[in-house]
Amino acid sequence: MFEGHPVKEDAGRVFKVVQNGGVAIFPVSVGYAIVGHDDEAVKRIYNAKERSFNKPCGNFCDWTLFNEVIEVPDQARKIVSTIIHDHNLPFSTVAPFRTDHPVVKSLAPFALQNSTKVGTMDMLLNAGPLHDEIARLARENSYAVVGSSANLSLTGSKFVFQDIEDQVRDVADIVIDYGLVPYHNDQGLGSTIIDLISYETIRVGCVYDQICDIIRNEFDIDLKGIMAAKA
Repeated sequence: MFEGHPVKEDAGRVFKVVQNGGVAIFPVSVGYAIVGHDDEAVKRIYNAKERSFNKPCGNFCDWTLFNEVIEVPDQARKIVSTIIHDHNLPFSTVAPFRTDHPVVKSLAPFALQNSTKVGTMDMLLNAGPLHDEIARLARENSYAVVGSSANLSLTGSKFVFQDIEDQVRDVADIVIDYGLVPYHNDQGLGSTIIDLISYETIRVGCVYDQICDIIRNEFDIDLKGIMAAKA
């Protein structure tokens, strides 16, 4: 879906809007995303989505930023690399983070509070070329990009722009529409989210079974077994 589109230019346009306090909607490989940076933008996103403030935003991240910010054992780092590099799958992780990193320090108090939880941060990696370019700009400019799926809360990810509810669409200061995203599915599943310390499944996503197989076969960690034990 990204071929033939001006990804680099569109990423620059999105990032400029976010830098200026705005809200952006655009496609990543697992669904349409809505993002911002400053306190007012993050509040607008939560209000438009009718999202509970107990649910933190995710952060746009590339491999370099992940290694700079996230504090996990070597095995967990290897797992992430294997999933995003060797198997080229999108992946969201939850793990402790460095509070002194410039990207983290760029967030104002409310935005920081609502993009972290109990000392951990959710990082989305390898979610398509537009995501990756925006994540690179965030890292190189020390300016976090945080957000969520572009939909009313608890209604499932949206895989074409036209399916996003009007009240969510209307809050955006810029919209990028590339059509149907690659990981569309009938269940409205977005990215898989795994806690990199406990290996608990935070959210079953569109490539969950593939990720479970990779981690079980290559690292002898049974994510589904861990989830069943917690049930």
